[in-house]
Amino acid sequence: MNKENRDRIIIALDVQTKEEGIVLVSKLKEAWTFKVGLELFTAEGPAFFKKLRALRKDIFLDLKLHDIPNTVAGAVRSSFRHGVRMMTIHASGGREMMARAAESARQAAAETDRPKPILLGVTILTSLKGPDLGEIGMSQDVSAQVLRLAGLAKAAGMDGVVCSPQEIEVLRKEYGKGLVIVTPGIRPLWAAAQDQKRIMTPAEAVTKGADYLVIGRPITAAPSPAEAFERIVEELDQAS
Repeated sequence: MNKENRDRIIIALDVQTKEEGIVLVSKLKEAWTFKVGLELFTAEGPAFFKKLRALRKDIFLDLKLHDIPNTVAGAVRSSFRHGVRMMTIHASGGREMMARAAESARQAAAETDRPKPILLGVTILTSLKGPDLGEIGMSQDVSAQVLRLAGLAKAAGMDGVVCSPQEIEVLRKEYGKGLVIVTPGIRPLWAAAQDQKRIMTPAEAVTKGADYLVIGRPITAAPSPAEAFERIVEELDQAS
């Protein structure tokens, strides 16, 4: 199992309780980073982070923060104190909000001499298509909107972005390696699409330039999550 490809995979803990979460983490001993989203965080709060850290796992906090700049900056500081390694902020919250968040992350890291958390600007949710954007007053050109928001995130000092696999190439062409790209909407050929519309296989996404792949149910709902995880890493190894 190639370590680089293993570490690309972020496991989405889309469960309702800490008990369910710990069971999954315990089954996935080779996985390194786990995503805590809105449902699990609302149910269990930051106390769950202690359990993940005790298992020596990295935490990707996916709350897609979107509020006034001061509030988001404070949330970044609080998340850092809880040991969060990566976190998401809605790029549509604007330049000032993201800039304040980035500055907060830098200051918190400098004060503690710990690595700065990776801040990711969420561009367009993978559940949305052009007509959905039109309904909320945005351009229906998804790629153009993702590119615009990614540029705003970079200018504000964010470390990277979250985008669907369909936008990886246009972002790499525009920004090279200047942005970390985290990609949900990843489905192996043997998994169903479920609720995400702009999807791609793991190997295709990495070939196009994704740094990290967020994968949930194809692994967590499999009869053997560990075997499903290994199967995806093997797929990446073969494509390397």
